[in-house]
Amino acid sequence: MTATPARTRFAPSPTGRLHLGHAFSALTAWDLARTSGGECLLRIEDIDTTRSRAEYEAGIYEDLAWLGLDWPRPVLRQSERLPRYSAALDRLGVLGVTYPCSCTRAEIRAALAAPQEGAAGPTPYPGTCRGRPMSDRRPEDAIRLDLGRALENAGPGLDFTETGPLHPGTHPLDPAALRAWLGDVILGRRDIGIAYHLAVVIDDAEQEITHVVRGVDLWEATPLHRLLQALLGLPEPVWHHHRLIRDEAGKRLAKRDDARALATLRAEGATPDDIRRLVGPTLAPA
Repeated sequence: MTATPARTRFAPSPTGRLHLGHAFSALTAWDLARTSGGECLLRIEDIDTTRSRAEYEAGIYEDLAWLGLDWPRPVLRQSERLPRYSAALDRLGVLGVTYPCSCTRAEIRAALAAPQEGAAGPTPYPGTCRGRPMSDRRPEDAIRLDLGRALENAGPGLDFTETGPLHPGTHPLDPAALRAWLGDVILGRRDIGIAYHLAVVIDDAEQEITHVVRGVDLWEATPLHRLLQALLGLPEPVWHHHRLIRDEAGKRLAKRDDARALATLRAEGATPDDIRRLVGPTLAPA
């Protein structure tokens, strides 16, 4: 799969019990590391303190150990790293690529209901607060990335490399697609202080992750993550997006689907080998 040892990670959020989809992602990350002579880390993405629970974190360790997986200690926990994320957010502010935003979700929906004067095309956020200086930030504001300024700052020629079976190859960043998919995303949240997009690139860099293994549902976020890495001077990993495990109706599994939770399947007599058979080969072509 890779000629050099891969350093991968499995990074669940402790907001529910792991299910078959999590098992597939964890096994894919561990198998990629193992077959290359590398190692896989476990990271607990618990910055959402409103939903994270200690019992769910304990369940993560229990489920992974039952699958036969092991990881280096200590485990990185995002809730212990908020000052590091804030420093990165401040650095982006110094670069002039962020702005404070006071818009509510209702206001954003209302603004998108009618065409905006001068708008070049659809965008998830209409840019109501774009142009506000960071010096105007209030405690209740979110912090958004000014995508246009960020792209100008990073310069042309950015791309990213994908080794997964669904979109293999080198992909140039498409500014138009970035605007259509994500727009001026929130990097600093009102409720938990930091957003996933910024925390994940900081953690991957500091843990020296060489291959980011995750589901294809995060494919469209990859150009944004590559852009943030360029802005912050972080190393560029390789990405490996895998297929999703779906239910009989074709829907992606969710944590509320207790019937496919690993704890439930284990209680019903399933073995780790049964789980591997249920999810299928991890590194096989699509």
